[in-house]
Amino acid sequence: MSFSSIPVLDLSLARSQDTKSAFLESLRNALLDVGFLYIKNTGIDDALIHDVIEQGKAFFDLPEEKKLEIQMKNVPSFLGYNKLGNEITALQTDWREQIDISTPHPLPTSTSPLYHNLLSPNQWPDPASLPFFRPTYETYITQMSALSIEFTSLISEALHLPSTAFDRFFDKSQQHKLKIVKYPDTASLPSANKSQGVGPHKDSMLTSYLLQVPPHTGLQAQTLNGSWVDCPPLPSTLVVAIGQGLEALTHGVCKSTTHRVLSPKAGLGPRFSVPFFQGVSYDATFESVDVPEDILAMRDQRLEERGGKRVDDVEFTFTKGRWGHLGEATLVNRVKSHQDVGERWYPDILKRIKDEQAAARKTAEEGEKPVARDEGQEQGISKGDGVYAIRAH
Repeated sequence: MSFSSIPVLDLSLARSQDTKSAFLESLRNALLDVGFLYIKNTGIDDALIHDVIEQGKAFFDLPEEKKLEIQMKNVPSFLGYNKLGNEITALQTDWREQIDISTPHPLPTSTSPLYHNLLSPNQWPDPASLPFFRPTYETYITQMSALSIEFTSLISEALHLPSTAFDRFFDKSQQHKLKIVKYPDTASLPSANKSQGVGPHKDSMLTSYLLQVPPHTGLQAQTLNGSWVDCPPLPSTLVVAIGQGLEALTHGVCKSTTHRVLSPKAGLGPRFSVPFFQGVSYDATFESVDVPEDILAMRDQRLEERGGKRVDDVEFTFTKGRWGHLGEATLVNRVKSHQDVGERWYPDILKRIKDEQAAARKTAEEGEKPVARDEGQEQGISKGDGVYAIRAH
């Protein structure tokens, strides 16, 4: 059994005791069956959403030299501006330009782990050019951070856990991140392979929240049988994607769904979006956690109904024994995506990635075609308890 549409959940129902139970049931089904959903009535002010969109568009209208003043490779944190065609997903170029921003942190000390480089100050555009950009996005990050924690607590309750069950995985000053993204239409792109706005991938952490700017479509989620379902912008909604971290943490109960973005067709003009990524402590480790038996039984029933298989060729990051801390895995994934930053700041990691990719290409029998994976085995789901997930430090 595979999903064929993306559910829409009304967050206001979770804020009333009369309707909360029904909301949690709908959320639980979305987590078990889809791993991708819309939420509406989020509580984020419409005026702020308008300013976020307008300030994002204004950034991309800046002259190239002004944007390059804060280009990502200036610093080892992967925060800043990334020019068109400078990111890689699924071994292919992503045709988008973007700026990455996070909740602010001081520079790490000389004795900090290397992955603490990810915790750093932002690079902001020149306030003389965009005086309202920084305050707008600092406000949005603050409000989205609160929303993400609220929604994670609802996920806990939907899984019959205490509402605070995931709190220990967050730092006191937890870093959350967002991107402001522009996808040019294919008429303005230089490559023959123009369709990949961003390639098939899964988000890394617990939850992500995408603000899509109308009217463009392009976002698609992959079903269990390998087909793609459109996720068009709906008024006053955010798209929530479940991350691999949450899938691992919940023993495969919460599905992390592969998704991609197709470039706008020629003549349609650029597509804009603002994804927000809920963070988790980079010092967290990977060990098993407890999930209530009744929820595990629901997971097993779903696995049986769909034959335990799903078409999926996205690497699963959270695997026992591969990494010591979440930050190590995150840093490697960032170097893999932003190789210009890796070349300047992490050449040893970049070389190891390229060597591994070359070896994988050499041994691949059928190229990069999606393959049917055993869902239970992939997530460590078995009669034993060999599920490894994120544990608080």
